[in-house]
Amino acid sequence: MDWRGRPVLVTGGASFIGSHLVDGLIARGAIVRVVDDLSSGQLENIRKHVEAGRVEFIRGDLKVNGLARKAVDGMSVVFHLAADHGGRGYVELHQSACALNMMLDQLVFDAAATARADKVVFASSGCVYPNALQTDPSQPVYLTEDMVGPPYDADNMYGWAKLMGELTLRTYCRDHGLKAAACRYFTVFGDRGHENHAVIAMIARALLEQDPFDVWGNGEQIRNWTHVSDIVAGTIRAAEKIDDGTAVNLGTMERTRVIDAVRAVLAYTGHTARIRFLRDKPVGPMNRVADNTLAKRLLEWEPQVKFIDGLHRTIDWYFAAKDRATLAADLERKLTER
Repeated sequence: MDWRGRPVLVTGGASFIGSHLVDGLIARGAIVRVVDDLSSGQLENIRKHVEAGRVEFIRGDLKVNGLARKAVDGMSVVFHLAADHGGRGYVELHQSACALNMMLDQLVFDAAATARADKVVFASSGCVYPNALQTDPSQPVYLTEDMVGPPYDADNMYGWAKLMGELTLRTYCRDHGLKAAACRYFTVFGDRGHENHAVIAMIARALLEQDPFDVWGNGEQIRNWTHVSDIVAGTIRAAEKIDDGTAVNLGTMERTRVIDAVRAVLAYTGHTARIRFLRDKPVGPMNRVADNTLAKRLLEWEPQVKFIDGLHRTIDWYFAAKDRATLAADLERKLTER
């Protein structure tokens, strides 16, 4: 796919991942429109593109006033990243808000089909995988795409909404001939990330020199933190390679325990503290790691950034970008809010 001069919509394009995707599309020569209600995204993330005339920015809620159809009009590819979302604390404590994503997704898909957009790329999640497969951190489980199926057992309302989004998108492919792809994102981190996600929360605590240093759960949870640059590359490749609504994992296969990530943050920042485990906090699945074999085959994609390298880059960004006094006054709220 030649991106030069191609009109592209990024919903949620001022967000953490969305703004990085905008950067990647502009670098490839696309003409980009962003729709974002700025409930969690920040205009600052794309300001340079807006001011340079490279991005048309529309502020608004895609669920109201027919905005979805207006936003999609004239677009060739729709990257649908807009969602009510957050880290573990947010998705467990704001279930009804996450449920609204089902309405949002259907409106965007229907608008794209009506406008005869060339393709929709949907940002799905590792939260669509059955909880029962992710309980034992001692087992080296890698989640393959075919593990999502009846009987479904998604992760909270956020996971169910993403699952329904995938299934809805496939019906639009079948019933309307819409070309589409779904990307299952796994534990994305990097600069512009938010404190309601685990890695950024760890870094924030280190910046504040927190002692005791709080860790949610027992620290044995396993994740495959994937750098945002790899997520963007995989998302664009999905747009180029998949037409039939197939869902593909975008995630590294590095298995990292939460406690090991914490120790890596402390070591790199030089902060020494007693670690305190908060076992009453939301922790999510104990063992979530993607198998990215399908992405390698279909997309010719695999992660390029090792976790430790991406972690160091993210720490450097966070320490340079954040004001300690402001963060200290607001961190507890940020841990569970957007």
